[in-house]
Amino acid sequence: MKTVQIFLVALVAILHLYFMILEMFYWTKPKGIKAFGLTKEFAEQSKVLAANQGLYNGFLAAGLIWSIISKNFSYQIAIFFLSCVIIAGIYGAYSTKKVKLFYIQSVPAIFALIITLLSSN
Repeated sequence: MKTVQIFLVALVAILHLYFMILEMFYWTKPKGIKAFGLTKEFAEQSKVLAANQGLYNGFLAAGLIWSIISKNFSYQIAIFFLSCVIIAGIYGAYSTKKVKLFYIQSVPAIFALIITLLSSN
């Protein structure tokens, strides 16, 4: 069970590293524009905000990685950062009216959180 737990937490961390890279470095490039369904003009106007958002995704990934590399895996750190990811995904889906965002961001974190909670007992 611990292997599955670490795999799921690592998967969520990798996703957030990918989001960070897209938002910080590819927001105005074809890859970022396509990934987020933007226009070139909007991407240029919002690139500073996107970079800031990307930085936050990087912090989420760092926290999840921290939980994995902590001595004997830190359930508390994983639970906190997975909860942050879930809340961010719910709010992002609600505020942008893009349900897809919930499935991409929150659902993997929900699975990881469930497994983490079940494993911590």
